[in-house]
Amino acid sequence: MNECCSQMTDLIYTEKELVQSLREYIKAEESKLAAVKSWANKLDALTRVSTSDPEGYLAHPVNAYKLMKRLNTEWSELESLVLENPSDGFISNMSIHRQYFPDEEDETGAAKALMRLQDTYQLDSEAFSKGKLPGVQYNAILTVDDCYDMGKTAYNDGDYYHAVLWMQQSLKQLDAGEDAVVSKADILDYLSYSVYQMGDLPRAIELTRRLVAIEPGHQRAGGNLRYFERLLSKQLIEMNQSYQPPSEEPIQLGTYSRPQDHLPERESYEALCRGEGLQMNEARRSRLFCRYHDGNRNPRLLLKPMKEEDEWDSPYIVRYLDMLSNEEIAKIKELAKPRLARATVRDPKTGVLTTANYRVSKSAWLEEEDDIVIARVNQRIEDITGLTVTTAELLQVANYGVGGQYEPHFDFSRKDEPDAFKRLGTGNRVATFLNYMSDVEAGGATVFPDFGAAIWPRKGTAVFWYNLFKSGEGDYRTRHAACPVLVGSKWVSNKWIHERGQEFRRPCGLTEVD
Repeated sequence: MNECCSQMTDLIYTEKELVQSLREYIKAEESKLAAVKSWANKLDALTRVSTSDPEGYLAHPVNAYKLMKRLNTEWSELESLVLENPSDGFISNMSIHRQYFPDEEDETGAAKALMRLQDTYQLDSEAFSKGKLPGVQYNAILTVDDCYDMGKTAYNDGDYYHAVLWMQQSLKQLDAGEDAVVSKADILDYLSYSVYQMGDLPRAIELTRRLVAIEPGHQRAGGNLRYFERLLSKQLIEMNQSYQPPSEEPIQLGTYSRPQDHLPERESYEALCRGEGLQMNEARRSRLFCRYHDGNRNPRLLLKPMKEEDEWDSPYIVRYLDMLSNEEIAKIKELAKPRLARATVRDPKTGVLTTANYRVSKSAWLEEEDDIVIARVNQRIEDITGLTVTTAELLQVANYGVGGQYEPHFDFSRKDEPDAFKRLGTGNRVATFLNYMSDVEAGGATVFPDFGAAIWPRKGTAVFWYNLFKSGEGDYRTRHAACPVLVGSKWVSNKWIHERGQEFRRPCGLTEVD
């Protein structure tokens, strides 16, 4: 989802204001606008809940999607209704706020974020549509029409796998007697064709027959049915098989297998995000320790040493407790919020910075001149790691809203890339220091698919690892990912430490992999 939590919170208040404006308009034309009045009642109740705790409300991915949908689609429909008999107050209020509204791309982005969560955390469409998510305080419901719109977003993207799941859910809720604007024929039209695209001809035929029964004159359905039936009989003759009636079971998660995509370790990455497939057994865990760390008798850490916990043995990953105080976190977030912009990634072929779907977050860069807190944090990182931060990159602050993620990537520059850090003149990224600045209700782990580690965000703590061996060679095991945030908002800040200046602080090893 492209919007981060702080900007989305503003939209919550904007929506509240629009409802207020709508109320005044109703007073002016009470008699004519019974339809608009019921709309206002619905939104009034909704915004009362959302404004009482905007961040908690938006932490639920369904609420975030529906906010996008309302502001992109539904308020515009209402505007048309109002325009039939214009009322200056409401329209001018809409015009003022419209410039800040999410657009088509935002709504689609929010829908895709829900599907990303559905895949990663193996949530069926029903659990999603009822809003049953772990650690959630608001139960948000997706209607028949919401599910249909989700399916249509996937369908328009050529993603028939998700189109099937959401059209099926839409149909299920419609059959259960829910009210809807969309017709059963429309749902069956999309569902039958998407099922055909998934290669399930018997079920596509059965669904198309249902469509023809409801709407005998449906042009496309009749043609499709004849085509599907010819195709199936041809297949059965070729394979010398008899007709098997389609399964009566509804189509759920796992009925069809998800198409492969660009990410080779997709399955192991998502399993780690769910807390499955962890590679640390008890015998190995018993060799991990915690200790007080004074940075080699660093004067700033002598009186108050850092609490250090081993997270992983090889490659070595440690966590520091009480790295940032709540006041420092609040200050860093306050400095970053006005500067947050959609995070960019470097294209490995061209070296050019672009935005990409595999990195969905907002980020900002903070320097020491911005505030004494930044200088203090940088100094603390230097004291703890024993590495100089004078050649490090600025402190990067990132906010991952619901569905926000960063798929598996390397922090260091590999041999096959144009030298990504050449212009900095400080060598490669030798180490990563990552601060967690919020707890996350569900999802949002940092995972290492290569060796099966998952590190969960804990507010105020930080994790540290080396990206390069002492020889300067890249440690390819450090490929890692930020799992999608299922519920909540994840704030992190990180410091990428570079090679230059570390010559005497971390001397070369004797072999390539020391």
